[in-house]
Parts: sequence; C-alpha cells; structure tokens
Amino acid sequence: MITALKETLKRHWPALRLRTILFAVLFFVAALPGLSALFLRVYENTLVRQTEAELVAQSAALVAAAETLWPGGTATARNVSGYSPYRGRIDLSTDQVLPERPPPRGRDTSKIDPAALAVGEKLAPMIDGTTSTTLASVIFVDRGGRIVRGDLAGGDYSHVPEIARMLKGRPDTVLRRNGDYRPRYSFEWLSRASALRVHYVRPIIVKGEVVGGLISSRSARALFRGIYEDRGKIALGVVVIFGLLIVLGSLVSRGVTRPIELLSAASRDVSAGRGEVPETPQTAAVEIRQLFEDFREMAQTISVRSRYLRDFAAALSHEFKTPLAGIAGAVEILEDHYESMSEAERRKFLGNISADTARLSQLVRRLLDLARADMAAPEADAAASVEDVARRLADALSISGFKVKADAARGPPVAMPPQSLETVLTTLIENSRQAGATSCEIKARKAGNLAVLTVSDNGPGIPPADLSRIFEPFFTSRRADGGSGLGLSIARSLVRAARGEITALKHEGGARLEIRLPLAG
Repeated sequence: MITALKETLKRHWPALRLRTILFAVLFFVAALPGLSALFLRVYENTLVRQTEAELVAQSAALVAAAETLWPGGTATARNVSGYSPYRGRIDLSTDQVLPERPPPRGRDTSKIDPAALAVGEKLAPMIDGTTSTTLASVIFVDRGGRIVRGDLAGGDYSHVPEIARMLKGRPDTVLRRNGDYRPRYSFEWLSRASALRVHYVRPIIVKGEVVGGLISSRSARALFRGIYEDRGKIALGVVVIFGLLIVLGSLVSRGVTRPIELLSAASRDVSAGRGEVPETPQTAAVEIRQLFEDFREMAQTISVRSRYLRDFAAALSHEFKTPLAGIAGAVEILEDHYESMSEAERRKFLGNISADTARLSQLVRRLLDLARADMAAPEADAAASVEDVARRLADALSISGFKVKADAARGPPVAMPPQSLETVLTTLIENSRQAGATSCEIKARKAGNLAVLTVSDNGPGIPPADLSRIFEPFFTSRRADGGSGLGLSIARSLVRAARGEITALKHEGGARLEIRLPLAG
C-alpha cells in the first residue's frame, strides 16, 4: 500500500523550482505562530481552565467563610494528608456546551432558610468585595436551592442539573451559552470560548450536611480578545517577520538558487561546445562554491579528454590507413596481374600483405592494452616492492650487449600492482634497448610519502623538442622499424591509474625518465 501511494505521488508530483520550495519553507516557518493561534487553539483551552481555577478559588474562600459564619458551624481543621484539591476538568474539545442557564422558578422569599438569610447578610460584603474585582457573578442559595439575596431572592434553582448535583454535596463545573454575548473584537468569531460562560457550583457543608451553596459564573478568557488588544504589537511583529522573510529569501536566492541557475546555464553551454564555466559568485554558499570548482575541473577534464579523443581518432585513422592502403594495393595488383606474375613477385606481394596484416594486428593488441590501461582504477590494497621488481627485470632483460642495472634499496612498497609496475619498467627498458643504448639503470628513492623511480640509459637520448610529446599515442621515432608509438602511452596510463605521474627529464648523455608513485598504505 505504501509503495502504491509513493508511485501515485511520483506520477502527480508537480515540477517545482528550488526558489519556490525554499520560499514555501521560509513562509511556512514565518506563518507558524499564526497557524498555531488560528488552528491549534491549545492555548485557548488553557485560558478557559484558568477561568475555572479562578472561580474555584473565589468560591472556596467564600464557602469557607459561610461555613464558619453558619449558626453552629466552625472551621474544620484538616491535616495535610486530608487535602483533596479540586482539579480543573473543563475541555473545550470534548465537553458539551449547555444552553443558557434557565431562570429560577416560583419566587417566594418566605420559603428561604432563616439560617441562610442570617449568613447571607454577613456574607454579602465579602461577595460584593470579591465580585467587584473578579467581575464574576456569585449567587448564594439555601439547602432547597432558593436564592437568598439579590433581585431574584426567593427564586428556586433546584431544577438546574448542576445545582441539583451541588445540593447533593458534589461541586461541579459546566459550560453554558452566554445569552448577553455580543462580538466586540475583530477575529473574535474564530474563538470557541467567546460566547461561553463557565459555571462553577460549590456546596456549603456544616456538620456533614449540605446547608446551601454558591453558584459562580464568568465569561471565559478569550484568546482573540488579547490578540485584539495587542494588535499593534502583533502587526509590528508580522511586518518584522515578513521583512526577515524577504531578507532570508534574498540571501537564499543569492547564495543558492542564482548560482545553481548560473551553473546550469554554463553546463548547457559547455556541453554544446561553447562558452566556459563562469567565475564563482562571491555571494554563493561554501558548498555551491565547491560545486563550481568541481564543475570547472570536470569541464577541463572533459575538454582535455575530448581533444585527446579527437587527436587519437585522427592518429588512429592515419596509422591504419598506411597498412590498409598497402594491403588494398597489393590485393588489387594480384587480382589484375596474378597470371602474368612470376612466383617471386607473387611471394613479394603476399609478404607485403602479411607484414601489413601483422602490423595491424599489433596495433589492435596495443590499442586494447591502452584501453585497459586508461580504464584501470586504483586498487585500495595494491602494493609492489620496487626492489624485487627491479632486480627481477635486471636479471631477465640483461642480454649480450645490453646491461640492466638495479640500484633500488629495500624500502616501503608502492601503491601499485606488481604486474603494472613490471609492465611500466619493461616498456622503458625495451625503449632504451631499441634506441641503441648499451646499458640501463633503475634507481629508487623516497621523497616524503612518494617513491621516486628513475630509469636512465646511455643511448642517444630524447630530443628536447620531443620531451613533451613522447607520451602521446602513436608518437614514435622508430616507425620504420615497426614501432607503434603506444608503449609510453600505456605506461603513463598505468602510472596515472595508481595516482602517480611519469615525466621525461632533460639529460645529457642519454634518456632519463622519472616515475613518482604514492607509497602503499
């Protein structure tokens, strides 16, 4: 099911610009305070419970005074372990909101409990003093639910559900509609508590018997009333938040989106063969700057590789054209004059075809070797002993008239496969022998975290003009002797695959090539 949902989202997901995504994220973060006030409204429930707590505290003080003033009543001493605080229970999301409290029935002051009347006279200043401060409505009723004092004195409230429960000794809190409510503030219609009153009832108990009770009610603290009262500060805060949003959006645009768009346009130009990678914007983020540098390096590598492939294709075409032309010419002559040729002439042309075919076969093999060398990757655990490889080659390639000397002391191994190192050194030694040298020497030394190998001979040397070209594919001074010009190209590719470098040095009295390889580990 989750996979199906992901696939559906992928099919219908719109293509969004990075600028749009970043602005949407910033806008959502900036709007979070407003969203929490408008939709979460968790704080409003806390405000209603605070109203309930205030009514409970006021009623508890007045009930304690009434119990003390009641004829025959005394303040009941309690120990700490006997405390049982009344915990708020109002919840706007779950509690039922009742209609406005119904009016009292059957006003008859003669039925009011005389004891309640006496206490009501003494309690009146306390009730007036607290209500003038808290603005809560407080009604004192006797044991029968009749109102003791005020304009509705004698009225019966015993039919109201929460008052009936109170007369049985149970305090209670309910939410009722406020019939006198009229909106006074903007956005107040969004509040759930604006049109409600919190009603709290608490019994007066003397010697274990309910003798009366207090009915307290008050409009709930509304969330948006405070917001309206602080509307100037809130408006200033909104302006500041959106001002910061614009600043942050501009910062993100200059640091991320604009440089990415610039790099995207540059990539299209480079791929089309026109233009270069622009300078890195100073306002770009650090990661974007690094991306520019990496892209610039990649573009340069692609350009070098493109030139290399173009030159390689041209050289390859030239190298194949000569033997192919020779083969085609010999075949054409044989086809036209085969019958009239002597046996010696036939063998001569067939020999030319065979020689050109062998040259083509050699070129194909060397090209495969070059392709493998170009595609070779560094091996993490590769290690080769320079001393062992050099001494083995010195023994194997020393022949009459050509001496190979190895002057490589035992040292740390280089990070290169032994077969690759042997191929590289063999190529250099064979080039020295074919150039006419009579001796070749391999030396090795350590330079920091590199091993430096030097291969020198006493041959005619390398002309200064050719020092920078000898590693190019198909470049050779022995083409007449069958040289392909790929040996040194293969050697350079193998050395670079090991993260090393090979160069030809100026040297009097022969040729000298230097190989730098990282040490293993």
